[in-house]
Amino acid sequence: MIGYYIVIGLIAIVSFAVSARLKSKFEHYSKVHLRNGMSGAEIAQQMLSDNGIYDVRVISTPGRLTDHYNPADKTVNLSEAVYNQRNAAAAAVAAHEVGHAVQHATAYQMLKLRSQLVPVVSFSSGMAPWIIIIGLGMGAAAHIGIGYYVAVAGLILMAITTLFTLVTLPVEYDASNRALAWLKNKNMLAPNEYEGAEDSLKWAARTYLVAAIGAVATLLYFALQVFGGSRER
Repeated sequence: MIGYYIVIGLIAIVSFAVSARLKSKFEHYSKVHLRNGMSGAEIAQQMLSDNGIYDVRVISTPGRLTDHYNPADKTVNLSEAVYNQRNAAAAAVAAHEVGHAVQHATAYQMLKLRSQLVPVVSFSSGMAPWIIIIGLGMGAAAHIGIGYYVAVAGLILMAITTLFTLVTLPVEYDASNRALAWLKNKNMLAPNEYEGAEDSLKWAARTYLVAAIGAVATLLYFALQVFGGSRER
C-alpha cells in the first residue's frame, strides 16, 4: 500500500502547514486588543442575546483551540484563553461557536445532517481503512469471494466518513459567516480588529478544507484498489 502512505504523507504535510499557520495567526491576533474591552465570554453572551437565544450557556473548557458548541447540552464551550481574553482572535472564535448555536436554534439542515452522522462516523473513521485492507488481503481485487464484500463494506464506511467531512465544510463556513456578519452589523469591532477576526476564521476554515480534500483523496485511492483490480500492497 505504498501509494496510500504517499497520499497520507502529502496530506499530513499540508495539514501541518495549515495548522501551523492557523496557530501563528491566532497568536498574532491575540495581541490585537479590543477597543470595547469585552472578553470572549462576553462576546458570546451578547451574540446569543442578540439572536434571541437564552437557553444556551457559555462555559470555559480546558485546553488550547478546544472551542466547540455542544448541541446535546446546549453549551458554547470556549477554551480558557478565548473565554477570558479580550482580543480579535478571542472575539472571532467566540462568535464562531455561537454561530453554531444559532444554526441549532434555526434548525440549519447541514448541522442536523452532521449530527446524525456522528454516531456512525465515531466507529467508521478508525475502522474503515483496516476493514478495506483486510478485504484486499483476502483477495478483494479479484472481485469475487468474501474478501471483496468485506472491502466494499469498509469502503461504504469510509464514504460515510468522507460525507461527514464534506458536510462539515458548509457548517463551519456558515458559522463563520454568521459570526462575521454579527460582528460587523453590531459594530462590535474596530476595522483592524474585524480584519483580524476575519483572517483568523478564514485560516480556521482552511483546516476543515484540507481535511475534506484528504478524506476524498483517501476514499478515491481505496476505491481504485477495490474496484480497479490493483493488487499493489
